[in-house]
Amino acid sequence: MKRLLIALFCILTLPVFANEPAATTAEATDKEAFSPGEMILHHIGDSHEWHWFSTDRDDHYTTYLPVIAYRPNKGLSVFSSRNLAEGKEYDGLKLEHEHLEAEDGSKVYDFSITKNVASLMLSALLLVVVFTTVARGYAKRGTGAPKGIQSFFEPIIVFVRDEVAKKSIGPKYKRYMPYLLTVFFFIWFNNLLGLLPGGANLTGNIAVTLTLAVLTLLITLFSSNKNYWHHIFATPGVPKALLPIMIPVELIGILVKPFSLMVRLFANITAGHIVILSFISLIFIFRNVGVAPVTLAFGLFINMLELLVAILQAYIFTLLTAMYIGGAVEEHHDADYQMGGGDGADNAHANHAH
Repeated sequence: MKRLLIALFCILTLPVFANEPAATTAEATDKEAFSPGEMILHHIGDSHEWHWFSTDRDDHYTTYLPVIAYRPNKGLSVFSSRNLAEGKEYDGLKLEHEHLEAEDGSKVYDFSITKNVASLMLSALLLVVVFTTVARGYAKRGTGAPKGIQSFFEPIIVFVRDEVAKKSIGPKYKRYMPYLLTVFFFIWFNNLLGLLPGGANLTGNIAVTLTLAVLTLLITLFSSNKNYWHHIFATPGVPKALLPIMIPVELIGILVKPFSLMVRLFANITAGHIVILSFISLIFIFRNVGVAPVTLAFGLFINMLELLVAILQAYIFTLLTAMYIGGAVEEHHDADYQMGGGDGADNAHANHAH
């Protein structure tokens, strides 16, 4: 299975490194002035090519990714994004601000392997390889002392289980552990990969955070019990005359929770990238070497801070997800004691029995 995934990823994201020639003096003179806004948006946005770095001779090292387009009138087209680089047109297609369009204005369905898609495949492959290795360690050593990569991830897994799942969901936490661990490590890994030079801003893509939020919403709704819906349509302690007002508010609250998950992750990760790139842009704006040490120092500080933000945002997303699920599976007697689950719920059960 692992070999199959590696082979599939290599085929889909086959690196084609292009060393573009340096511009002539005339071409360099015609170039527009440095635009920090365009540079920042280019780096945090998605694209049909993966630009790694440029040299002082204006050589660009880029991986051109597969373009997969379907047009109802012409069918499927598959080719390298190199054919569309620098405003080129190919097979009746062109890129306008990274949006694939047809020259004749016809409808185009873009299924291309973009930078974010390739990064998603890479992170998924990384997760499979890492946790397959961890699983083999448990199968080999059982309850013995963990070694190697297993010893690094075990405390984190135990922390998510004991401090997040058990305390937020309660006795039914086990069935949700696979999703919580997947969300936590998916967000954490991609946050870290996004901080690498040339890395993709995957968790800063609103479509990715939206998908994660929708998954949390669906799991919450399909796990909900009668007590959950009773609190929405007949909120305890609220006069019946106010229910026509409270019910819409509660229903809106169901959608606001995943919306906050989506926006929080997107905004925090994107903001970090923008701040770092803004500090670097100051060097080119002022065109003064003396500014470089200061801006690089601040940029490095923010980058180190982003390492903390990377795991913090993964933890917050996972914790809030567990809390939303815990509220949906909460039993009636737990709600009476205002217990969300875990040890508190167990104590409530014991007091109720006495």
